Amino acid sequence: MASLQFLGATGTVTGSKYLLEHDGFRVLVDCGLFQGLKELRLRNWSPPPFDPRSLGLVLLTHAHLDHSGYLPVLQKNGYSGEIVTTPASRDLCGIILPDSGHLQEEDARFANKRGSSKHKPAVPLYTKDDALQVLPRIRCVGFDAPQTVGPGISATFRAAGHIVGAAMIEMRLSGKDGKEKVILFSGDLGRPAQPILPDPEPLPPCDHLLLESTYGNRDHPKDDPKVRLGEIVNRTIRRGGTLLIPAFAVGRTQHLMFLLHELRAEGTIPTDVPIYVDSPMAIEANRIVVRHPEAQDDEMRAENAGGRDALGMKDVRFATTPDESKALNDVAYPTIIISASGMAEGGRILHHLAYKLPDPRSTVLFVGFQAIGTRGRALQDGRTSVRIYGREVSVKASIETLDGLSAHADRGELLKWLASAGKRPGRTHLVHGEPDARDALAVSIRERLGLDVNCPAYLDKVEV
Repeated sequence: MASLQFLGATGTVTGSKYLLEHDGFRVLVDCGLFQGLKELRLRNWSPPPFDPRSLGLVLLTHAHLDHSGYLPVLQKNGYSGEIVTTPASRDLCGIILPDSGHLQEEDARFANKRGSSKHKPAVPLYTKDDALQVLPRIRCVGFDAPQTVGPGISATFRAAGHIVGAAMIEMRLSGKDGKEKVILFSGDLGRPAQPILPDPEPLPPCDHLLLESTYGNRDHPKDDPKVRLGEIVNRTIRRGGTLLIPAFAVGRTQHLMFLLHELRAEGTIPTDVPIYVDSPMAIEANRIVVRHPEAQDDEMRAENAGGRDALGMKDVRFATTPDESKALNDVAYPTIIISASGMAEGGRILHHLAYKLPDPRSTVLFVGFQAIGTRGRALQDGRTSVRIYGREVSVKASIETLDGLSAHADRGELLKWLASAGKRPGRTHLVHGEPDARDALAVSIRERLGLDVNCPAYLDKVEV
């Protein structure tokens, strides 16, 4: 008997967690933080809806916080086993998790200083040291190499093309009757023909598919995002302003560097306008991307093998220290600043937003999905002020969105990936999507492909 319980990413794009139980052995697939709306974030602080000590293993599709950021909490609540993922994801967790703990410590320290927390004193969900204690438990496996991960359970990591090291996980459950069940966890599914990363592997035959639905109700623009990026850069420069780009340190920053490098090489944007990457994590992520050829596409591998600067690292200036970061707020000439976090929920981007949002010459450019309840979504939705560090900051800067850089497959790409499978999945469970996107994708899949689709709610359990 096997069951699957949905412990996160149900009606939201955060908190991915799926509890698989087979003949008494329990595996948690992904272990993400809830982000955005307060009602979701409070789940991070509540006791886990299962006993972490009962887990036999944790499998990780990739390193983004909404898939990995709860690991230190899991360990604090008694989990002492292994976490299995790909080599690049292991290395990324080595920078993402400690940084998350550090930021939470800083937020708690700032809240105590300002008295802006209802809790006295404010405490972090976990610390940098808590995160560092998780890292020795991470074991890595290669792509396309089946691994026995429990009694009658094997797992194979297959390239998902979302960020470096990202995988979908194919799990095979052997029954006592000799029959086998196959469950595929898509993780976050990337887009075809993107720079740096391989295309998502084809959908293998499976009895159950857990499919992300982040962009399930819309398609990405078909125009070249590089062209529009160039237009936004030049328009901001003509106004004499700063182009401020909140971007995830892992994945999106490298994609932006790649495109800006090409725009400079083509002469589309000025080469004398400085580009700053203000994120120590992004700087380290650049190094991780370069040293993991097994997680790159063929073109990127060829560039690296030839010793070429495919990411354009020579084109950018890196702000590594807090003082270097703060100094960027005093820059009076046109410049481009890429900084984390991508949803403007924490990190160095907040200081830059506080300085640049009131400046009508400047542009804030969002290059990824902004979850409900985040500052990024509030700015996209046209708010005239946002709260940063306990005070209201007016919004006078231009707010732009560049959807074409998304690392998530859109509606058409998801449907094409499903339709191209040699054998359709027995049942598809839509996860990692807000209700409008998830429900619209469910309708499209049923009408166009005739598949059995389930939209699970939080804590729902199904037999597999």
